Amino acid sequence: MFDAIVIGSGMSGGISAKELCERGLKVLLIERGKKVEHVTDYNDSQSPWDLPNNNAVPEEELARDYPVQGQCYAMNAATKQFWVKDSEHPYLTPEERPFTWIRGYHLGGRSIMWGRQSYRLSPMDFEANAKDGHGVDWPIRYDDLAPWYSHIEKFIGVAGSKENLPQLPDGEFLPPWEMNDAEKLFKASVEDKFPGRKVIIGRNANLSQAQPHHEELGRTSCQNRSICERGCSFGANHSSLSSSLPAAERTGNLTTVTDAIVHSLVQDPKTGRITSVRVIDAKTMEGKTYEAKVFFLNASTIGTAQILLNSKSEANPRGLCNKSDQVGRNIMDHMYALSTVGIMPDYPKDSYYRGRRPTGIYIPRYRNVTEDGGDYVRGYGYQGAVVRRGGMPDAGTPGLGQDIKDRGREFGPWMAFISGFGEMLPNPENRVTQDEVRKDKWGIPLLNISVGFSENERKMAKQILADGRAMIEGAGGTVVSQATQPGPPGLGIHEMGTARMGRDPMTSVFNGFNQAHEAPNLFCTDGAVMASSGCQNPSLTYMAMSARAAHHAAEWMKEGKL
Repeated sequence: MFDAIVIGSGMSGGISAKELCERGLKVLLIERGKKVEHVTDYNDSQSPWDLPNNNAVPEEELARDYPVQGQCYAMNAATKQFWVKDSEHPYLTPEERPFTWIRGYHLGGRSIMWGRQSYRLSPMDFEANAKDGHGVDWPIRYDDLAPWYSHIEKFIGVAGSKENLPQLPDGEFLPPWEMNDAEKLFKASVEDKFPGRKVIIGRNANLSQAQPHHEELGRTSCQNRSICERGCSFGANHSSLSSSLPAAERTGNLTTVTDAIVHSLVQDPKTGRITSVRVIDAKTMEGKTYEAKVFFLNASTIGTAQILLNSKSEANPRGLCNKSDQVGRNIMDHMYALSTVGIMPDYPKDSYYRGRRPTGIYIPRYRNVTEDGGDYVRGYGYQGAVVRRGGMPDAGTPGLGQDIKDRGREFGPWMAFISGFGEMLPNPENRVTQDEVRKDKWGIPLLNISVGFSENERKMAKQILADGRAMIEGAGGTVVSQATQPGPPGLGIHEMGTARMGRDPMTSVFNGFNQAHEAPNLFCTDGAVMASSGCQNPSLTYMAMSARAAHHAAEWMKEGKL
């Protein structure tokens, strides 16, 4: 028997395993996908001409195997092995309420391919549900998580600038990346014309300056290549493979099994404790059971809901820990793809920059903070950049001989783009359920995922686009392209909320220590527990909750409470 079992090896699972191992627990880490080796299995050393089809996946292959995953910006020939084949992992989603489920089944999960933007939720985010009545009140506040944010930021390495903004708390930062000349002009113009708005450098989990504890794990400073989604052989960006799992392994307390699909959890009906986890070997179809004293669910927002729903018993006909009927409900994702693009004709023509910086600019939330939000609640932020368009001719460029060569040596105009990330409200009708008939090849019911935007999100989306246009035009640009509506839910890859935290066992699944109301030795620290989404990228919050919950679980075990 193990002291603890962690289900899932991605962003939160890697941290859960590390923290439990470092506290002396013998930990089994279960990953449903294949084993992936750090460095060995990356395609980050190839030159552009080494990759087939200019790094594009052929259209017929996309249509056949990756109709969903192919919509992700980071899916290409160099990263194809990190995304599931939709043809092998189907799910069901209604045409009128579609959900775009972006997944990676392998050791390390999506921590290999994530965008690395790392922001804390703020005090107002943890208080929002209680104040405006949407969802249930968070059972924790910012101060409960603040020291664990610091703990994680120092461990993974987050580069950023101190801004003293109440809606975006500062953290323990490595030196920030520098804006280019055009971004500095854009910042000055926006902040002058729109008092209360800020343009800052994006905070990201890339080592701008590796520290000794990073180097001890084999990590080094970022090389400014900006091909991070391929996996980084330098370990310059945080992932489970480069960072948290090596830290866990050096304790000697970690055992890892891959290709092990979790079927269900087993609960003792007398004590309420989880006694074991049932798994199916992905290759041989052989069943196996593992026992432990404590269990951490880190299978991802929808994966966690699937395990709980499939853990049915006579005592739990709706699934494990689901007396509240909240398991699978309240799926949230940030509104995504609300982009505005403009040409900045008067920006410096004699200025350029070196390298491919691994982050862009960020405009923190200002609606319902320094500016009124009108007839919608919550708010949004923007991610983007101002970049110099190259003058390199392509097959469609007119001209011949020396003329076209000369134009190829010229730089094109500066282009500004900003894309809004809007908060989505919890809604119990946005949910995942098990299909009553159809099953996957391991005999587990397929999932039905139905998610739609509310009127609050639709109003916010219009304002995001209006503000995006106003800021680019106010900074001297001419808008040449703009989205008309957000992408489908799921495409933001920030899904959360299917087993939310709360104070009341009848309206929530987990308590303020990420501990199941109905199973005292079961914890969950992935996106499933989020009671609201904020508008900030959520991975840093998952990791902070993982460290906090692991600390408490280990302490309670020592005290004989678990």
